Amino acid sequence: GVDRSIKHGKEHERQFEGGNYRVFGSQRAVLVDGGTGPEASRRATDAIINLYATVLVQSVGFAGALDSTLKVGTVLAPVCVIDAKDGSRVEAAVGHWVLVSVDQPVSVQQKAKLAEAYWAHAVDMEAAAVARGAQAHDITFVGLKAISDEADFEMPPLGQFVTGDGHFRSAAFAGFVALRPWLWLRVLRLAKNSDKAAAALCGWLEQYNQEPEDLGDAEPGLHPSSGERNQN
Repeated sequence: GVDRSIKHGKEHERQFEGGNYRVFGSQRAVLVDGGTGPEASRRATDAIINLYATVLVQSVGFAGALDSTLKVGTVLAPVCVIDAKDGSRVEAAVGHWVLVSVDQPVSVQQKAKLAEAYWAHAVDMEAAAVARGAQAHDITFVGLKAISDEADFEMPPLGQFVTGDGHFRSAAFAGFVALRPWLWLRVLRLAKNSDKAAAALCGWLEQYNQEPEDLGDAEPGLHPSSGERNQN
């Protein structure tokens, strides 16, 4: 969904350390499909930093709300990203919110525990890995996340369908859901919410890829529509 905002740029495949990466480019940015989860994001971050003259790396994607006031489609820029695995944190160049990264989709109960433990507003699976990759190369990190599931939304069991290289086995998931009618409404709701979140992200990414003089006084990373340079 998000990469449609710069598909007017050149699309190409790049290889790095045995991985193949689908990249879209414009005059101001390149975007790589990093996959799902921390390990895939770490590899993609290393690839984009080594393949391009990267001056800024931004983690763009979806997040779950830990704060009940954050609604689907809200776009936020975190001021810091916390890795729930070890409690380490990386400060972002700009932002306001606290984002915590985990390695699996979390339940409503787990969301509440993360909010309490880290005073975090949202949760994702990739930003901490991207932030650490940027930090390791002494490159500026920023984040841009759209809320795709609210604090009281119970996610369907997605984690078991993510492969080791970060790809989502959509056909296997569809077969799993087809045999479990009690999941149908939840999956349809998640799909609708994801479309809304993607549209909000694309709105900001499209603004970013305009010429600087066309951007006016737009300030990225605050509320229901928020922006970037080399993106992951």
